Amino acid sequence: MDNNSKINFSLKGFTSILIGGYFFIAGYLIETILKGFLIDDHALAMFSAEIIEYVVLGIAFLVFQFSSLAIYFSGKRNATKLEITLWNAPTKNAVKKYFLGVLVIFSSLIILMNLGFIDYITPTFLILYGFLLFVFKNEARKNLLVLSGLSLLLALMCFLIPTYWASSLSILGIAHITYGFVVKE
Repeated sequence: MDNNSKINFSLKGFTSILIGGYFFIAGYLIETILKGFLIDDHALAMFSAEIIEYVVLGIAFLVFQFSSLAIYFSGKRNATKLEITLWNAPTKNAVKKYFLGVLVIFSSLIILMNLGFIDYITPTFLILYGFLLFVFKNEARKNLLVLSGLSLLLALMCFLIPTYWASSLSILGIAHITYGFVVKE
């Protein structure tokens, strides 16, 4: 069959539900770990701050890994179902943009963490994630603007209220889940 000319990876349906679940669970785990670290009688209070940082980075990396795998397997399933080539030129360009965006996000967050700007980690993530979603917006996927705009709004809330970070990640997760139910494949 001929090589198709559209991007095979998308955030519609079950893929978005999975990614939303990953964000929601990661936000909850990070919040629980940080609260446990601050309580004197908790087992996590015995760990050093560096270990907690690595655990949080590990959770963030797992969210990225699982989200990437969800997007890949969804694209592979759709390509197989439609009997089209998975790795066409637009899909390869989209994957390059995706990994470049994720590299920028992780690099920015690690730099902020090393400089001690802990309060700016979540807003920076939300801004960069919103831009990443905006990059992948096109006429067929203009609903991604809602998620992108929500990310920017939540980032603004995190700048104004630094303790709102966990709620922002939960709201973003719920928004992804809702987007998955509303925009089906």
